[in-house]
Amino acid sequence: MKNDLTKMMALDIYVSNLEEEKYSEISTNLQPSSKKSVNLLSWGIQDLFFEKELFSDLDTIKNLSKNFNWKNNLIKVIKENYYESLVLTDVKKKIIWVSDGFTKMTGYEKEYALNKTPRFLQGEETKETTRKRIQTKLLNGKPFKDVIINYRKDQSTYKCELHIIPLHNNNSSEITHFLALEKEVV
Repeated sequence: MKNDLTKMMALDIYVSNLEEEKYSEISTNLQPSSKKSVNLLSWGIQDLFFEKELFSDLDTIKNLSKNFNWKNNLIKVIKENYYESLVLTDVKKKIIWVSDGFTKMTGYEKEYALNKTPRFLQGEETKETTRKRIQTKLLNGKPFKDVIINYRKDQSTYKCELHIIPLHNNNSSEITHFLALEKEVV
């Protein structure tokens, strides 16, 4: 089992660093593992360490969901996925809300991020091909995961896994916002 996890992690790291052309060549061959993975969240580990932030994030998301009339089940998504930071943008990719975890992960105060695009977190080592790939995935309007090199306030880099979910209006089904569940990966 440990060897399988190591292989999956190595593949994940390899795939996340591919140029778009190479990724396109192999993406059709990438299949989810047929083996059941163990979801650490089911053990309650996240709740032990992040209980206060989790409940605060859930309350905020519930309120935002009600105000914007989203049809997505975001409470389920948040409870079932590990994240360190949540970033909510409008369709123009302007940040309208970030969780407290955003400051811990990036060093930037929440207020600083508001009305900016997440691009302010990118820099010299952020690949243009990664930016374009993410932009294409956003235009597809479906949930996705990707990894990008971001910069903290102190200019140190980190690999940020993004799990981006388009948020749809209940009445018209149009995409009104994007929610990114973010975590640092090795």
